[in-house]
Amino acid sequence: MDHQLTPISQQDTFRFSCSPDVPCFNECCRDLNQFLTPYDILRLKNHLGLSSGDFLEQHTSQHTGPESGLPIITLKPQNNLDLICPFVSPRGCTVYENRPSSCRTYPLVRALSRSRQTGEIAEQFMVLQESHCLGFREDRKQTVTQWMDEQKISDYNVINDQMMQIIGLKNRLMPGPLDLKSRHLFYLALYDLDNFRSQIKKSGFLDDFHFDSTTMDKAMEDDVALLELGMKWIKYVLFNH
Repeated sequence: MDHQLTPISQQDTFRFSCSPDVPCFNECCRDLNQFLTPYDILRLKNHLGLSSGDFLEQHTSQHTGPESGLPIITLKPQNNLDLICPFVSPRGCTVYENRPSSCRTYPLVRALSRSRQTGEIAEQFMVLQESHCLGFREDRKQTVTQWMDEQKISDYNVINDQMMQIIGLKNRLMPGPLDLKSRHLFYLALYDLDNFRSQIKKSGFLDDFHFDSTTMDKAMEDDVALLELGMKWIKYVLFNH
């Protein structure tokens, strides 16, 4: 598929709109290769009223990242012929309010870079213009900042950036695939949250790590707090960080 990536600053405007009135509506939900972040899974499983285990079994496939060696979760398409998203309907996305971060960000691409001198993280944006997308012919213009605010992406980015830190640690400290036990722990703590919570309650899974009682109590009730605790735990138990 032909596409063009154009760098853009947060204050620059771009012309784009997507709605059922655009002739290519839903075309971007075909030919699916949709990676899911831990926060994507959290939002989707709660939207659907499923446990994390049921959501992962019914709607995802697991792979090993060729570069990171980490478990990677992708969304199962409706079928293997046209690879349509399982959550798209003729009227549009059926999980729109909790759609994955990459869907929210489109047609923008967001990348992070770290300064070797200062260690500071910088955001970089590009506009992804694909040949099938007619949304770029619409009259509406907005800045990158306006688009990100309108699509409510900030909550996703906060958690996804923590995930990127873990991937960076893994690549720096432990190149190559994880062993079977480490892959299981990574998958459990970051993707299968309901099972992770159950393991903590049943077996005192984290008793040796001395998280304070306030943090633990919140994690037992709140999925976002549990995911953030899981990320801290993974950093320590796998990378001693």
